[in-house]
Amino acid sequence: MSPESPEKSFAVLDQAAWEELVARFDGRMWAVARAFGLSPADAADAVQGAWLRMVESLDGIRDPERIGAWLITTTRHEAVRLSRRARGEVMADHELPDVAGPDPAAAIVDADFGRHVWQRLHTLGEPCRSLLRLYVLNPDAKYAQIAIRLNLPVGSIGPTRARCLSRLRTLVQDDDA
Repeated sequence: MSPESPEKSFAVLDQAAWEELVARFDGRMWAVARAFGLSPADAADAVQGAWLRMVESLDGIRDPERIGAWLITTTRHEAVRLSRRARGEVMADHELPDVAGPDPAAAIVDADFGRHVWQRLHTLGEPCRSLLRLYVLNPDAKYAQIAIRLNLPVGSIGPTRARCLSRLRTLVQDDDA
């Protein structure tokens, strides 16, 4: 067994750490995979592929505190790959399977994550809280409208929004870590 083999890297993770990772991120990974419209089997492959990539990459992960973001991004990449492959493999003489409705588990995970993000949004100070609420609740709002509403210069809306989103992203990722 070579030092870089997945078996050796996996041995570094103890069972409790593995179970904690799975409990913490598996639901979100499934939600990401299902959001691509994958079949349950392909979604399972995407999630399993992301876990496998993590085990294969243990020695190369630079920031262990960001493993959640890494897993979600890797799941997204796996889902895209499988989605593209599935589109290319559809044969004209095969019947397409019935498309099931939205995955209830994914809906629960998405709703949970949404509530978590809204809670983090409420911890931000002004003008971030109001600025991001205006964007979410009125996606068609123009910079000029938001500037008037928040009494800010029009030219500061874009950069302020970027800083606020960065702060919110950091708060959510800190909670994941």
